[in-house]
This record gives sequence, C-alpha cells and structure tokens, in this order.
Amino acid sequence: MVIAGFVVQCQPQSQQDTVVALEALGQVEVFGADEKGNIVTVVDAESSADLEKIVKKMEGIEQVLNVGLTYLNVEDEAKKIASGDLSPNPFPRKKHWEKLN
Repeated sequence: MVIAGFVVQCQPQSQQDTVVALEALGQVEVFGADEKGNIVTVVDAESSADLEKIVKKMEGIEQVLNVGLTYLNVEDEAKKIASGDLSPNPFPRKKHWEKLN
C-alpha cells in the first residue's frame, strides 16, 4: 500500500467543483481547503504505479492547476522489493526518453 499526501491547486472560484471532481475519483480523500484554492488530499493506492495513474487523473481535471506531493509512504512496497517479491522499474519513462534522443 502506498499512501501519499498532495496539495491540489485551483482557482479559488472553482474550488468546490474541483473538490467534487477529486472525490469522484474514489481513491482521493479531501481533508481541507483554504480560500486561496489549495486543497489538501490523501491518496491510498496499491502500488506506486497505481499512484501515478491516480495523480494523472487528478492532473487531468480541468480546474486543477497543480498537484504537489507533500508526503509519501511506500514502506510496504519497499519491503516487497527487499524480499524480492517486487522488481521496481526505476526509470519507467526511459523508453520514451530514448525515442526523443
């Protein structure tokens, strides 16, 4: 299980719509917001790959200006890597990068 905290930024006038859209994703919990358009969220995912997919969905919400990581716990995933049960891909975008060069 991967647990991550994010501050999602949007325009203050679109904050309520953004909160509704974030909560509709299912794995995103909204914990609070301020008058400047900063929304505090926590995401629970099965793996770092799943977390990346959720973040891409968050970034894809029309009103979202930025998704900033504030906390990340991958302890369970680290234990699986240490025991040999999981083989991480440390450079998941390397193939794309190589095509560009």
